[in-house]
Amino acid sequence: MRKSFYAILAIFIIFGLSCESNNNDIYLPSNLELFNEYWYDGQAEISSYELKQARYGEIREGNAVMIFVTEPFSKKFHTKADTEQDDNITVMKLNFTKNFVTGIYPYSIMTSVFYPVNESNHAIKLTSSAQEWCGQIFMELKRDSDYDVNVSSYFEGESEEHHHEYITTLEDEIWTMIRVRPDELPEGEQNIIPSFSYLSLAHKKVDSYKCSCAKKVEEDTTIYSISYPELERDLEIYYQTGFPHKILKWKEVYPCGSCESKERLESTGVLRETMKIDYWNKNSKADTVSRFQLGLH
Repeated sequence: MRKSFYAILAIFIIFGLSCESNNNDIYLPSNLELFNEYWYDGQAEISSYELKQARYGEIREGNAVMIFVTEPFSKKFHTKADTEQDDNITVMKLNFTKNFVTGIYPYSIMTSVFYPVNESNHAIKLTSSAQEWCGQIFMELKRDSDYDVNVSSYFEGESEEHHHEYITTLEDEIWTMIRVRPDELPEGEQNIIPSFSYLSLAHKKVDSYKCSCAKKVEEDTTIYSISYPELERDLEIYYQTGFPHKILKWKEVYPCGSCESKERLESTGVLRETMKIDYWNKNSKADTVSRFQLGLH
């Protein structure tokens, strides 16, 4: 049923139709024919990464997973759309997880990005949560014409709700832009809201920060970089120059907040394995083999 739905949806996109057909500002993904064939096949793309995460002055080894999939999204309810509605749009959804251990206790971080496929616009929704044995943090951003942010935190003074009239670029949506329309990645001087996972780990306020962005092509690989002078933080994302623009690795450097020296430590993620699979149907014990294929022992 799901596969048939996406096949029909792909046909509508090919002919330039969408749920926003009464809006003249329709933007189609780069490499439309390849995009439709790859992303509307009723499967998700799952990539596992060897994670080295800086925390408490040391580098921790762990796993990261990126799951990209297209799906219908309800603007009215800000959820996945299970029924046809006039306000439904198609989004590229990213579920990005990081798991690592610090001493005796584990960290589990998950960020979800919902990025419109046929709009040249910002992510319509962004959520991020971090769990560890001291407590947990949940952050949510919803976009209409403006956007609202809600932060619920175990830590004193960090819970807040605020409204922004000016919509700026979200670092977390960069990963989905790479997969949908990499030619539109912002370059030069920018104001960007850093990744929610960084903000929660560093205990920083949700706000836009001045930064410089650049894109460099090295044969089959493109390197996209963001540098935040105020935060002393640098991020580099390496991805395939050609379609499907798979994320190959990333490097993130910023000061260790819990170290006396404030040393800048480097966190990295390096691609291990990728598979296309309808993972929501793979929930039996026998399907555990797929985790081993992804290197998630």
